[in-house]
Formats: sequence, structure tokens, C-alpha cells
Amino acid sequence: MGRRRSTSVTLTDVARLAGVSVATASKALNARGEVAPDTRLRVLQAANQLSFQPNVLARGLISGRTRTIGLLTDELGGRFSIPILLGAENALGNEQMSVLLCDARGDAIRRQHYIRTLLARQVDGFIILGDSNDLRPSLSRDIPVPVVYVYGQSTDPADLSVLADDEGGGRIAMEHLVSLRRRNIAHITGPQSYRAARDRVTGLQAVLAESGWELVGGEPLYGEWSQRWGRHAARMLITAHPEIDAIFCGNDQIAAGAAQALQEHGCRVPDDVAIIGYDNWEEMAADCRPPLTTVDLNLEQLGATAVMHLFAALDGAPSSGVIRQPCRLVVRESTGPLPQQG
Repeated sequence: MGRRRSTSVTLTDVARLAGVSVATASKALNARGEVAPDTRLRVLQAANQLSFQPNVLARGLISGRTRTIGLLTDELGGRFSIPILLGAENALGNEQMSVLLCDARGDAIRRQHYIRTLLARQVDGFIILGDSNDLRPSLSRDIPVPVVYVYGQSTDPADLSVLADDEGGGRIAMEHLVSLRRRNIAHITGPQSYRAARDRVTGLQAVLAESGWELVGGEPLYGEWSQRWGRHAARMLITAHPEIDAIFCGNDQIAAGAAQALQEHGCRVPDDVAIIGYDNWEEMAADCRPPLTTVDLNLEQLGATAVMHLFAALDGAPSSGVIRQPCRLVVRESTGPLPQQG
């Protein structure tokens, strides 16, 4: 016999086939802890045999939840936001949660409109994605359901913000260069107004202080997040400081520009000068010549972590403060092999 049409199957049918009460069948299908494992398995097998599809609307009315999350971003097309959104969507999908995605495009009026729209849809909670790993005004006073901020720290310490650990990223980049016995190290990065740029400098300076060294030139070179700035800054460095043997760059674009300028100057990368980038932007880092050693922000995991804490808040265990997720180093040819031990 073929399976029955899902439109004709009710929870009562599933309970009858499994030999349990309707209440027990409901608990089993909703993964409630009060149901014994063998009973849950029997109910799930019955539901599968009958092609049972639960009425999501009715279940939401009973539970007070719609199993829908609002995801609000300011930069949908950005190369940072997409991996974070993918990580969040995967984590939500694993729990059979739906996502309503809205892009405010940095506009405050549009943002408030989307908040009202998502609340009208009765979303269970919000994930708010920043456009930089920086401070952003809290929106929680306008949102009566749990909120988690990701890749942007809320100004309200009562909120929960999940960030990439840029200070730690700066530290692991510099530790790698020190392990390669590079001692004349410079740093080229983006605008000093960016908190991420300043945090990376804090991390690298801590490693230098532990080693008893200083940056070549004494200070980081702040500028733009661009290849053009990387080329310009690298030319200045190699002209003023020919002893330089490593450059830590604030992003992969700067690093690609620096590598190009050094090679045009006759310097070999990594033999003469090792280069480290930041972000692990695959299109840039892997295609650079030579391919870039870089710091990966683990952006997909950042999105998944935000979802995990949102689930905890929905279950009555909210958190507050700041969670900084560790970065990882991706070693490629631009820094060369690790030194031989012995």
C-alpha cells in the first residue's frame, strides 16, 4: 500500500499507530524530554510511515512560538555578512527553524520598518548582524523578544554580542612571524577609526613586547582597506627600511598590494620579506602570488554561535556581555615553511 496523503493525516492517527496518547505523540514529535527514547522512536516511525506533516501554525498557537527567526542585516551583499548568514541559516535549519531575512542597507528608517514587520510576523527572536566588527547602537528596547548581536557589539552591556576576536587574531599572526625568526616586522592596516584595526594592533604589540622588539618605523601604518594602499605603504617601507623582513597586513587586499609592490622592487616573498594578510578572503588570498598566509575569522561559526545563544535565550537562559570567538591562522606560501627544529 502507498503512503496516505499528508493532508488527511492527523496527530491522532500517528498516536493511534504508535500506540500512545495524543499528548505523548505531541511531546515526542517536539523533542520534549519527558518521552522515553523507545517511545519517541516509535512515534517518529509512525509519523514517517503516515507521511505526517505537523500543522506549524497550530503548533505555534499552542506553544506560543512560530519557530521563525528574524535576521536583520545592514550589508547583505558584503563578503563578511554572507558567510555569517550561511552559518546562522545552517544552524537554524538544523533545528527546523525558518528565517526571515531583511537588509536595512544602513538606513535607520528602513531598519525600524523591518523590525515592526518582523514583529508583526511574530518571530521568536532576532539576530542582528553588524557591517563591521565594531560598536553599534542597541536596538533591543524596540524588540520584545530575545536578541543576539553578531559581528557588531551592542552599546548596551545587557545585550549579548558575538564578535570575532581581532586582538587574538593580531596575536596569532605576530606569533607566527616570530616563530619564523622574523625580527624586522612592519604593520600596514586600514583606518585607525576602525576598532578591528586597533584591536589587531593591540594583539601584535603584546607579542612584540614579550619578545622585546618594536615595529619597524615604530608605529603601524594606518590607511585604507585597499590594494592601492598596500602597494603605496610597502614602497614607503622598503625604501625607508630596507632591513624589513616581514609585513603583517590588516586585510588580504592590503597584503596582495604589498606583495606586488615588493616583487616589483626586486624583493622575494617570502625569502626576503614574509607577508601575512587577514580575513582569509579566498578569492584574494588563494589567488595572490604567492598565496597568502592569513587569519581566518571563522565567520560561519560566528553565525552558528549566535544562533546557539539565541536558542538558549528562547529556552529561558539568556546571556549578556561580549563573546569573542577565536580566529585561526591559515598558512600558505607567503610566509614560507616553519623553521626546522633541532
